Amino acid sequence: MSAAERLERAVRKVQADGRIPALSVALHRADRDPWSFAVGTSGNPAHPLDAGTRFRIGSVTKTFTAALVLQARDDGLLDLDDPVSAHLDVPAHGDATIRRLLSHTAGYQREPHGDVWDTLVAPDAAGLVAELDRAERVLPTGRRFHYSNLGLAVLGQLVARLRGGTWESVLTERILTPLGLTSTTVAPTAEAALGYLVDAYSDAARPEPRLELGGVSPAAQLWSTAADMARWAAFLTSPDIVDPGGEILAAATVEEMRWPLTTTDEAQWAAGFGLGLLLVPQGKRVVHVGHDGAMPGFLASVYGRRGGEGNPGALGAAVLASSGTGIAMFDLVHEMLAIAVEADPAEIRPWAPGEPAPPAYRSVLGPWWGEGFPQVFSWHDGTLQARAADAPAGSPPAVFRPLPDNPDVLRTVSGREVGELLRLTRDERGTVVRLHWATYRFTRGLETFDGHSPGDG
Repeated sequence: MSAAERLERAVRKVQADGRIPALSVALHRADRDPWSFAVGTSGNPAHPLDAGTRFRIGSVTKTFTAALVLQARDDGLLDLDDPVSAHLDVPAHGDATIRRLLSHTAGYQREPHGDVWDTLVAPDAAGLVAELDRAERVLPTGRRFHYSNLGLAVLGQLVARLRGGTWESVLTERILTPLGLTSTTVAPTAEAALGYLVDAYSDAARPEPRLELGGVSPAAQLWSTAADMARWAAFLTSPDIVDPGGEILAAATVEEMRWPLTTTDEAQWAAGFGLGLLLVPQGKRVVHVGHDGAMPGFLASVYGRRGGEGNPGALGAAVLASSGTGIAMFDLVHEMLAIAVEADPAEIRPWAPGEPAPPAYRSVLGPWWGEGFPQVFSWHDGTLQARAADAPAGSPPAVFRPLPDNPDVLRTVSGREVGELLRLTRDERGTVVRLHWATYRFTRGLETFDGHSPGDG
């Protein structure tokens, strides 16, 4: 069975078993044409279900708002550790920092003040901010993860104010248009599917009302296609491939967004949260990065795959459903990403000889002992690198970059001890005879901390 056949069968099974009226999926990868598939009925007689059908993506919207916040930070308009009150005139809870709101650790209550899910009326942008004093701080700052639509909505309005527009206009101008996400909109279009609540004890399905979120839009308002969302997931995992010029965000900034700041559950540690992004470990140094979403009548799951064998890069998947209860679809996106690398892995690129290490660093290469354990230093891809001698296959090395004014002092730019200095000590011939990494001494032979080998008398 081909990869496409396996994917299609998995989608059909989830749609049938989950009793989902319409299920639309897409897969994006760097080395193949995009793949999409849809099964079911849109509920929209004027626009039968196809790859262009729009679905509500709910909280996947938050990933876009988070990207807008990081854009503003990179442009010097804010600092992530600024309190909200530094940029937005709020009547309460203004001491919460932008970073805490992005990672859902600010303690804001989940929803805006009022019974939005009863009245189906959300506050406008001005009302959202003006009524912040009527919302609770349900946990102390930094106590633990507590998901908050209110927090991301506030950040969306903050960015809109800094940019001098509305959240919708800023999003369209700064992300959707330059990244070519032309099927992603704030309002539903004529191609929109109908969202349903499927009865638990019969095959009846009733349309859900469409809730317009107003000032809460930055948390969950967007509509999109599976193809657009698979491309967005690919950007979140491989911005260097999807956006090589860094027009949306620098690759280093997206990497910062992906770094886990908290776990979502203290016991299982099955998922983490970064700056607006969910991180779901898959084992063997593979992680899926993205977000899930839910709105009345709709569910969405949008993730990209980082690491692992067979990964071609820019590997993203999206699953969009027109049922508010078809939760089997949340596992499907992860299954699709696994099928992609198992049934159609990326081609293995042949190894080719490269340039040797510069003379100044050749005496560094090989094993060094520190803290009783060996580290192997090597030269690859134009950089000095190090990894533990017993490191599992696929674990990333530490990578060093020399300081501009002193080639014998190098900064660790990734991997173990990132940010720390590596200092080289040379003898009278210029040979490196000792290293200090993060102040720990490394020598060619195994030594105690006071400089003796185990065999010394």
